[in-house]
Amino acid sequence: MDLAKYIRDIPNFPKPGILFKDITPLLADPDAFHAAIHALMNRYEHTAIDSISAAEARGFLFAAPLAYLMKKPLVPLRKPGKLPYQTHKLQYDLEYGQAELHVHVDGFERGAKVLLVDDLLATGGTLEAACKLIEQAGASVIGCAVLVELSFLNGREKLRPHDVFSLIRY
Repeated sequence: MDLAKYIRDIPNFPKPGILFKDITPLLADPDAFHAAIHALMNRYEHTAIDSISAAEARGFLFAAPLAYLMKKPLVPLRKPGKLPYQTHKLQYDLEYGQAELHVHVDGFERGAKVLLVDDLLATGGTLEAACKLIEQAGASVIGCAVLVELSFLNGREKLRPHDVFSLIRY
């Protein structure tokens, strides 16, 4: 299935000069969404994975069904104030300011092999921070899987040496 035909371009969103890749048509089509999740599962079904993780919020849309199908724990990486227990935290810079991610201190077993999932890889700032937070929590990232990669922004470079897999590349 050509998943790219389910990604809608929205010019000048969220600000002038940006061409936003809208994933909601893919989410709204059960066959396309099914195909995307199964393509991710097929890519990683023979990989040793202990947990699946994602940063909020759109990453959850792909990580949760993938964790369910692969029968793996889902470990959410959340914004400040969203997790009720003690957390590891990491502050990081984005193009437009700073952000912070948190994970429960008992979210990962020490040495766990984690697959990090997100909807989109652009400049790589959020995924890079997520990788660092997972490693700070005592686990290791065995790969980063995304639905869409904007390869012209070179976000993949920030994620080295981690393996990056994308279903759709622009």
